[in-house]
Amino acid sequence: MRLHSGGLALGALMLSVLASCTPGGTAPTLEPVVGLPCEGCEAIFDGLPASMGPSLRLGSADEPGEPLQLTGVVRDGAGNPAAGVILYFYQTDATGLYPPGGRARTAEGKRHGRLRGWLRTDDTGAYTVETIRPGGYPGDVEPQHIHIHVLEPGRCTYYIDDVVFEDDPRLTERMRARMTGRGGNGIVTPTRDEHGGWLVTRDITLGKSIAGYPPR
Repeated sequence: MRLHSGGLALGALMLSVLASCTPGGTAPTLEPVVGLPCEGCEAIFDGLPASMGPSLRLGSADEPGEPLQLTGVVRDGAGNPAAGVILYFYQTDATGLYPPGGRARTAEGKRHGRLRGWLRTDDTGAYTVETIRPGGYPGDVEPQHIHIHVLEPGRCTYYIDDVVFEDDPRLTERMRARMTGRGGNGIVTPTRDEHGGWLVTRDITLGKSIAGYPPR
């Protein structure tokens, strides 16, 4: 979890970087960021793959930490499954730090570390992320969390409430009060699979509690 503030300077930097990567130096059209203020929302475009499936692995299979599988279904405001929605995830490693590395080009993308990636929901709106349970920031009161940003192609992009864990002692009543229901409830209840890894589910409702969300 973190506070979000304006990112106009970063947005200008993103456009400059993307322009340098396209033929003739012309920047592609980017979906507008809504739900402002939002620090780092433009990082969703930094390294965005041309194609992607509904599943994603953050880091390698031998990433240190407890294995965690995050699944969910994305739906529109009417409750219908939303296919083709892009989700961007990033998180800390098991020590609570955003590990350096990866292929980000902008300062904000690099700050998100190498445990970042994208997927696109399937025809039923479903998605799956294989990762490790993130550590909490060292010497901090913030609970363990996984960041999620939503990109609705041709419409808009925005961040939603982080995935946070019901069994995390750092998830105090004060921290719970900071959850505003962006994209639905981000508090998940972890269970163990047959191999001792963690299983969590985070469903998403497009545009829920997002200021400036465009009507369909």
